[in-house]
Amino acid sequence: MVLRGLSSFFLVALMALVWTMIRLTTFIWMTKEQGLWADFGGWYFGSVFIFLCWTVTFHGIRYYQLLQSEHKIMLAAEAVGAEEHIKRISAQNVARDAQLKMLRYQLNPHFLCNTLNAINALVEFEEAKKAQRMIVQLSKFLRYSLDNNPDTKIALEKEVNALKLYLEIEKTRFGDRLTLDFQIDEQAKLAGIPSLLLQPLIENSMKHAIAQSEQGGTISFNATVIDNKLVLELCDTGSDVKIQQSKILSSKGRGIGLRNTDERLATLYPDNYDFILKILPSGGLKSTIKIPFEPIFDISNERKLAV
Repeated sequence: MVLRGLSSFFLVALMALVWTMIRLTTFIWMTKEQGLWADFGGWYFGSVFIFLCWTVTFHGIRYYQLLQSEHKIMLAAEAVGAEEHIKRISAQNVARDAQLKMLRYQLNPHFLCNTLNAINALVEFEEAKKAQRMIVQLSKFLRYSLDNNPDTKIALEKEVNALKLYLEIEKTRFGDRLTLDFQIDEQAKLAGIPSLLLQPLIENSMKHAIAQSEQGGTISFNATVIDNKLVLELCDTGSDVKIQQSKILSSKGRGIGLRNTDERLATLYPDNYDFILKILPSGGLKSTIKIPFEPIFDISNERKLAV
């Protein structure tokens, strides 16, 4: 910067010297006046001042143009970066939606297989009315399952009503062997939760507790709001087969339903949820979910479940 300044000043002085000599010579030739060379210093100073102003103006304009060019380049780079960020966020959302749908739809074939086997058994025993009722219940539940995206949050009250469609099917299968005990606070009914979040937990209890016990058992569900957190607790009375807690708590020991529930919660509530599994003294499994309390007041679509 200093070298450029000294070079510019030297060139200004040199050009001013040449310009003054040409100007003074031309003036003397045109006016025929004598003794003007004695005033060379004054003529030279004026030329230096003019050339210096021109040089400063030129460098000022060039510096301004350089700043504007750099500013445009920076804005273009920021625009490209913002566009890439938007594309990356969009790609992440698409991958997240695909992951959630994959996790959700892994559950339906298992449930569908059990239900179809139960319907087949009812047909073999010539219990046509029960088989027909189970088919209607299955149709309602599957329609609800398809109508709701896996990442859509719905009111807990609506989710429980949908869960009852599933439990009606299981009631047809197990009859008096299945007892339900649901306790839901009024405030908790409005809490938003991912659709069909509870169904795999219930299905896990049906498979490993109710179906494995000759006397059947009870499935209890409690929902409360504590410290702005929705606390969901689901437990069963267990079966005659004892399960080691270490096996349940390990990721390999969990079934598809429990693993998918954990993965869905991790996707929807990263670092802001709890999913705790515990073996009760009775041998049953207690599942506890804690997620942020996000009330949803519009549950008008609830009536569709009864259609």
